[in-house]
Amino acid sequence: MVVGTLKIELYLPENRSLKGKRKVVKSLVGKVKSKFNVSIAEVDSNDKWQKIELGVSAVGNDRRHIDSSLNHVLGFLESLYLAQIVDSRMEIFNL
Repeated sequence: MVVGTLKIELYLPENRSLKGKRKVVKSLVGKVKSKFNVSIAEVDSNDKWQKIELGVSAVGNDRRHIDSSLNHVLGFLESLYLAQIVDSRMEIFNL
């Protein structure tokens, strides 16, 4: 079994409220869930209105497939232009 995790830190420079941040998070999570077979959720910085930290995970039996899936998710999030990607960290484990 291969488990891949991706933590993405995003920045919302023009955002001025938690309500605006929640709208962006909901949009990002919904679009990723509908397009990819991965789990995604906001994992940190819940009370900071300009910072979003998302966690993405995928499980499979092929390391290359998991790596490719997570890279496609990262590229997709970047292509949406809803927030600036500041940092991302990917880890893949063989269990």
